[in-house]
Amino acid sequence: MILADDTPGARNHQAKRSWRALRIVNVVGTRPNLVKIAPLMAEMRKFPEIDAVLVHTGQHYDENMSRVFFRDLGIPEPHHNLEIGSGSGTWQTARVMLVLESLLRELKPDLVVVVGDVNSTLAGALVSSRLRVPLAHVEAGLRSFDRTMPEEINRILTDAIADYLFTTEKSANDNLRREGIADAKVFFVGNVMVDTLLLHQDRARKLDMAARFKLPDKSYAVLTLHRPSNVDRPEVMEGFCEIMERVQEQLPLIFPVHPRTRARLTEHGLLPRLQGMKKLKLVEPLGYLEFLGLMAQAQLLLTDSGGIQEEATILGVPCVTLRENTERPVTVELGMNRIAGTRPSRVLQVVREVLGKKMKNGVLPEFWDGKAAARIVNVLLNQKTPQPEA
Repeated sequence: MILADDTPGARNHQAKRSWRALRIVNVVGTRPNLVKIAPLMAEMRKFPEIDAVLVHTGQHYDENMSRVFFRDLGIPEPHHNLEIGSGSGTWQTARVMLVLESLLRELKPDLVVVVGDVNSTLAGALVSSRLRVPLAHVEAGLRSFDRTMPEEINRILTDAIADYLFTTEKSANDNLRREGIADAKVFFVGNVMVDTLLLHQDRARKLDMAARFKLPDKSYAVLTLHRPSNVDRPEVMEGFCEIMERVQEQLPLIFPVHPRTRARLTEHGLLPRLQGMKKLKLVEPLGYLEFLGLMAQAQLLLTDSGGIQEEATILGVPCVTLRENTERPVTVELGMNRIAGTRPSRVLQVVREVLGKKMKNGVLPEFWDGKAAARIVNVLLNQKTPQPEA
């Protein structure tokens, strides 16, 4: 394992006009990707010796699922938008690969950076490997050990072919070592999602989202659901309806509904049941700052999202994870996250326990300090040298 130095050593590199800048193509596809790429793009733009290109596959494409994040996070407009759109995982991955291969042949990058675990991540990794372009994976090594999750397969395959593997917690390094990944390729740098949160949390809190939704400060819960294993099966969603009904009897519950989830609730005939709950607010997906502000003022978070587990740890808001596992065990080890599964009786028991006692808070994971992007760029500049012009 390599501990990536966060000193400004890379800043000693002097750009030379006679050299071609290091062209790094950054591939994103979904709004969690945007949260992770924002600090990386900002850091890369500090160095004239880096030509940072942003490619958006368009896996998430509507206003609340994508465009508002560019505004909130100050991300420049993508240089290329592949406009892939929605479809099955296989269709999305194949379509991104077909279009991205042609683009990368044109751009001739020195390095491709992919983040997270979505279909666009795997597609970018596979195309880079085929074209023999060095590949960096940000957020490498996370494992749920549940191969029924598409994200788990994406993570494993991307890590297997990456040349630079940037990890967020030490368990990820252990996972990669067990899988036979050479230590020299692995860099423990911290969490770029935390970089973004720390930079923007003051702006988010000033929005006073609790007041906007007429919710009592620190006395409401926030729910998110989007994973296919949770929302696609009617019997599972019926269980979540029972959970929502019981939770909203104890404290107001606000539920920003993912488009996929809303479609499934409609298909299953469950939407009227939710609309009849007096203390449940169903709202459209929120922008990054709005949702961060909403979480920061909450008493409790219920989610099946990996990123929210991490954000809850930083915000100091107790989190109940509606899954049987997590690929982010450090959030559980430090005491701000409980894995509750999906059975209503178990989830409600965990909710009662969390609301009934103060969860541990105050200790943050190593390197979750807002400097992960700087460490990553430092590694890339020290490992890769711009090539002389022909």
